[in-house]
Amino acid sequence: MFDYPVYLFYRAGTDLLTLLPLRFLFAMGQISGAVAWLVLPQYRKLALRNVRIAFGDEFSEKQIRWIVRRHFKQLGANLLCSVKFTRMPTEKILERVRLENFEYVENCFRQKQPFVLFSSHIGSWEFCTRLFPHFSHGQRTATIYQRIRNPHIDRHVREARSQFGLEVFERSEGFGKAIGLLRSGGGIGILMDQHAGDGGLWTPFFGRLASTTALPALLARRTHAKLIGFAVHTEGFARWRAVAERPIENSGASIESLTARGNEILEKQVRRAPEDWFWVHNRWKTPRPNFLLAKYKRGVLLPENTRLKPFRILIRSSNWLGDAVMSVPAVRAIKGGRPDAHLTVAVPGKLAALWKIVPEADEIIVLPSKSVFAAARLFRQKPPFDVAIVFPNSLRSALEVFLAGIPRRVGLTGHWRRWLLNQRPRKTRGIVHQTYKYLELASTMGAKVEPHFPPANSINGSRDQFRFALCPGAEYGPAKRWPRFAEVAQEIAAPFPVQWILFGTAGDADVGAKIAEVLGEKCLNRIGQTTLEELIDELGDCDLLLTNDTGTMHLAALLRVPTVSIFGSTEPLRTGPLGQGHRIFRHHVECSPCFLRECPLDFRCMHAVTSAEVIAAIQQMISGQAEAAKSGNVAFTAAFRNHKPV
Repeated sequence: MFDYPVYLFYRAGTDLLTLLPLRFLFAMGQISGAVAWLVLPQYRKLALRNVRIAFGDEFSEKQIRWIVRRHFKQLGANLLCSVKFTRMPTEKILERVRLENFEYVENCFRQKQPFVLFSSHIGSWEFCTRLFPHFSHGQRTATIYQRIRNPHIDRHVREARSQFGLEVFERSEGFGKAIGLLRSGGGIGILMDQHAGDGGLWTPFFGRLASTTALPALLARRTHAKLIGFAVHTEGFARWRAVAERPIENSGASIESLTARGNEILEKQVRRAPEDWFWVHNRWKTPRPNFLLAKYKRGVLLPENTRLKPFRILIRSSNWLGDAVMSVPAVRAIKGGRPDAHLTVAVPGKLAALWKIVPEADEIIVLPSKSVFAAARLFRQKPPFDVAIVFPNSLRSALEVFLAGIPRRVGLTGHWRRWLLNQRPRKTRGIVHQTYKYLELASTMGAKVEPHFPPANSINGSRDQFRFALCPGAEYGPAKRWPRFAEVAQEIAAPFPVQWILFGTAGDADVGAKIAEVLGEKCLNRIGQTTLEELIDELGDCDLLLTNDTGTMHLAALLRVPTVSIFGSTEPLRTGPLGQGHRIFRHHVECSPCFLRECPLDFRCMHAVTSAEVIAAIQQMISGQAEAAKSGNVAFTAAFRNHKPV
């Protein structure tokens, strides 16, 4: 409806501008650019972000801001002058443009050697549409472009370019015409410095991975054309310098390596005059939803000796030990999702020791307990994060990353926090293990998820005395506590050389004291006496863990310590230990799983698990009957893999 009025306004404005002298337009454009820098804060912020990515480790903040201010002025001047170029004789334009190394292009025209010219939004890039037809010696020249949404403006731009002898091929029409032109000995120009979306090759540009079009390299390889970089730099007041780069040697080179080489040349061109490039384009765009790059068609190419700038991901860890351990496979998948991933894990101080043993965590932030504002302030003090991944479902965890101003915030909806997140995968329905929920979240970001859970170690039969851990408590509540641990521990300690080591929190002191009294010298009571770091060290040296459904159970599985775990009010298909070598005991009753902290009835789910079956399982594991020890876990593991309720 408004396309034609907009077109009329556009034509009136451009026609008026062409009546003005070139030098006046250049000055007018500089003033317009300076005004734009003041009144367009969103583009100013984008330009600042881009320049910081490219030069943050080379230039001071003052220099970066100078580049951005200068860029707006240069851009305004070049845009207005490009309108004037459409009505000026080419000879007059050339009085203002100095050609450098242009023989690389002229030789192609004379020898009828096809060439692909890859250019960028540097200086007055529209000048190329006038320059090459002028020197073509009758050879065909063309450009590939993206259709403008307004059909009237689109038609006018196509006609303006065509009137000088430049053919115009629209990208959506395919590349058959472009290939035909090159095979006839012509030349084609393609802008290469824009974000190429899902179809691009991820390769470094200023050390930061960027989606880059492989079209110039593809056409050059397909038609044996030369591949030449070109840029039109602003050299002074209403003066420019057009520079052709030495053709890229492409014999035997892959399309991917040619594309990466093109990015290197573009970077060199930008470095000549940083303020001249189009910084208000989102070149290092974080794609949605797959900002992890493992699934992209063209993938990632890293030239030799490449030093990548980090793609900084903040992972807000769960606050509970068990949930945090169950998220470790997802964190590993995220880390493997792109080679430049730098993972910072934000975690309450009580769980920091856990993430220190996870090598995929590059940095750990210990969260202050004061307020969400203190956490957000702490995040802002770090180098800017590109993405935040929120594992907890709490409102507070989402609010922390929102207040920190992290641009991409990923997490499941819930607890009135939908508005705080801007990438929200759908919730998984049915009974699904918590580890798989985290893995599915990683998959929605583009990670390749190949679940693999290492089996537990066998019990060390070379010891003079077994070290068996026992975790009789459960921080969640008494409904998860099995009452027969003392009986089992005593029966195992009678025929076998076993020392039982009790672990738990201070709240488990009473039950621990009763078990220690029964076992006597065969028990070491460490309940309430270990930090998490000490628990990791001591538990990792144990041969087996007998436990309720606890965070310590998940920690043991991570450390590859075999576990014998008792479930009642909770569901092992959701929170059981994964991997072979673990035993799970749970008997269905009509009210389980209830997920209550305290049993309102007669504790029938826990009473259903007998001492005899647990003793038999531990005896089998000690005697090395591995297959028997594994059989109890097969059905659960199969259900986890297939995401089917049992």
